Formats: sequence, structure tokens, C-alpha cells
Amino acid sequence: MSNSIIRTDFNFPNQTKFYKGKVRDVYTIGKDKLVMVVSDRISAFDHVLPEGIPYKGQVLSQIASRFLDATSDIVPNWKEANPDPSVTVGKMCEPFKVEMVIRGYLTGHAWREYRAGKRILCGVAMPEGMVENQKFNEPLLTPTTKADVGHDEDISREEILSQGIVSEEDYLHLEKYTRELFERGTEIAKERGLILVDTKYEFGKDSEGNITLIDEIHTPDSSRYFYIEGYEEKVQSGETPKQLSKEFVRQWLIENGFQGKEGQEIPFMSEEYVTSVSDRYIELYEIIIGEKFIKEDISNVVDRIEKNINNFLEN
Repeated sequence: MSNSIIRTDFNFPNQTKFYKGKVRDVYTIGKDKLVMVVSDRISAFDHVLPEGIPYKGQVLSQIASRFLDATSDIVPNWKEANPDPSVTVGKMCEPFKVEMVIRGYLTGHAWREYRAGKRILCGVAMPEGMVENQKFNEPLLTPTTKADVGHDEDISREEILSQGIVSEEDYLHLEKYTRELFERGTEIAKERGLILVDTKYEFGKDSEGNITLIDEIHTPDSSRYFYIEGYEEKVQSGETPKQLSKEFVRQWLIENGFQGKEGQEIPFMSEEYVTSVSDRYIELYEIIIGEKFIKEDISNVVDRIEKNINNFLEN
């Protein structure tokens, strides 16, 4: 479809590198600038689904941009400009080889470990007697390795330091920034009637050695949200609280016989279903940001993006 960003294949002046992630296409300009295009690709169960979701890239890019601005007083970030609603241009940083995951509630991966009888996650103790989706007394920092290939793995603070993955001085800063970012995100979410359940942050160092927040922040692809309304009642009755994330896509795939396992085929995504997913992402934006989503012209979205980036780089 010309109205969704499935792939980009740009060649910008002074371009030195190109990286295609599951969702993001990242172009390196010279030695110190990154151009990140958030595509409309959608992934689940480690697979990129065949159809693009119109406006998804714009939604994720604009949410991340808004939260980068709202947290820049806590830690410097990589963002410099948004030449297009689906694009962020910023400074290149040397990333730390860990992702800082922080969990305010016993859900997802933490719950699966807990249910299996484990009470230590990434070297952090989880209290006895908890139930699924219950709030922790204090948010848990549960970092993971940042795998170039395959899955990220849980790792403890002690292992990070003993293996020399991050220096102790830097790691203490990463912990501090992670807690402060999560606290700010929690405050903003509460204003929107939401609970920021868990999220992950990625950091790097800029050319001057300053710790810098990179990539995305507080989007429904990197974070889990619950609605405050009905949360307590749902937990007490053993039900799952209403979520604000891309979980609805995973559920649709499961209902249609796909969980990413060998031999399974990704189900056909009708135009009607693709439109419904696009509508849900726009709904996510409007709830998280608290503003009406303004649809950009997507009659030929890839050409629009290329033109806007070139205009920015030329000036």
C-alpha cells in the first residue's frame, strides 16, 4: 500500500550506514547524526506481520517525541528535530549493552517467573504472597542484555558490574535516571487515567561522554499501561485489568492460531482488520497524549518522508 510505510530505501547525502529493525529504519549521516524513520510495520511474537498499519509510525514517533521533551530535564536525550511526523533526527550515541527495564507491577514476564516459583528476578527479591498484576511496594529494576542476535536475557546488577558491561559509576546513573523517568511517566499517565505498569529505557553516551536517553520512550510498543478505572476490582477478582498496549494484536493472532511457533502461518489480515488496528493506535495516542490525533497526508507517505528529510538535511 502507498498509504503505509512498509519499507524505506533512501540514499541521503553523506549517508554512511543503514540499519533496518523490526519497526524502525535508521540512517546514519556522516559520523554523528541519525535519522530514524518509524515505519508502519508491526511485529508480534518476534515476527513482522505482512501488512503495514497506516498512521502507526506517526503515532509511535509523536508519542516518543512528546515524552522525550517532557523528560529532558531529567536526562539529556538524543532528539534534535522532527522533520516529519514519522521521523526523528538526533545525535548518534554509543549505546550501553543493557536495557533498563523497570516494573511497577507483577505482570508479564515477572509474573510468569513468579508463578513458576521464582522469587528472585535479575537479582532482585519479589515478596511472597503476591497475585498477578499486583503493585510492588517499590518498582523493580530488572535489566536485560541487549542481544545483537536472538532474545535479550535477564541479567542482575551484580553480573553487569562483574562482567564489566557497564562501569559502576555509569550504572548508578542509569539506575537513577530509570527511576526518575518512570516516576515522571507514572505522573503523566495518572493525569490521563492510566497506570504505567512497566517499561524499558535505552541509554548511550554522546560524543562528549554524556549519558543520553536514546530510542523511544513510553510508547505502547515499549510500555504497558492499565486503566486506573476498574484496576483494583479486576485484581481482587483475579481478572486481567484493561490494558493499553498492542496486546490486542497478540490476542487476535492467538485466536487465529499463530504464536510464532514453527509451522504456524501468520493469518490473513483483511483491509477491514488493518483499518481497525490503525484506529486502535490512534485511540492509544489520544488517550496517552490527551489530544486529538491529526492525520498527516498518507496518499504517498514514503515520498513525503523522503522529501521532508532531504529538505531538513539540506538546510
